[in-house]
Amino acid sequence: MRGLSARDNDGTTGRFGAASTAAMGVLAAFGLLTAACSTGGTGMRDEGAARTDQATSTTAPTPPAGSSALKKIDPVQLIKSDPEVSDRVKDELKPCVADAYPVDTSYGNLTGGDRPDVVVNVMTCEDAVGVGTYVYRVTDTKYENVFALEEPAVYSTIDRGDLVLTKQVYDEGDPVAYPSGEDVITYRWVGNRFSEHDRVHNDYSKAIGDGGVDGSAPAAPPEN
Repeated sequence: MRGLSARDNDGTTGRFGAASTAAMGVLAAFGLLTAACSTGGTGMRDEGAARTDQATSTTAPTPPAGSSALKKIDPVQLIKSDPEVSDRVKDELKPCVADAYPVDTSYGNLTGGDRPDVVVNVMTCEDAVGVGTYVYRVTDTKYENVFALEEPAVYSTIDRGDLVLTKQVYDEGDPVAYPSGEDVITYRWVGNRFSEHDRVHNDYSKAIGDGGVDGSAPAAPPEN
């Protein structure tokens, strides 16, 4: 507003400009006073809402209805008491160190039941090679064996509701540490049993491990 600070032709400040400047000062002071009254007379923001937010943020969330803690089982006892498991696997299932058994256990939904299914893999202590893989489904109050495979180098996992089994493939003369390949088989629960859904075969390179493609040591370079 240039008119408020303009001078008269005689070089003195205009009466209208001076009066307007004084009026603006009064209005500004009145505005500050009004703002102080709106905050309780202290001139500071009311912190009541902030305290309410803090109390809400520290409150523990309510668990969803129907949730419950996962009930874990003793996989060793389950295997040893299962009549579907061979005596050979039961006899070889012994602690590797102290009371640590070579057993892996997974929990997940494979068969659509009300409680998680259990996948148990039994391995050897020396090289962790799978010797048996099993799936148990809860029926009433007991665990029912609904899948079992007892072969060298087998292992099962749960992948987004599917049972994925990996089986190492050995050609004649392959050492345990270097199989020739693997089969990856996906099973899905159909009706009251697992049905094969997909199968993938992978061949491993023989250029690693003990030496050349035929397993022999690589030949020395010729001398110049």
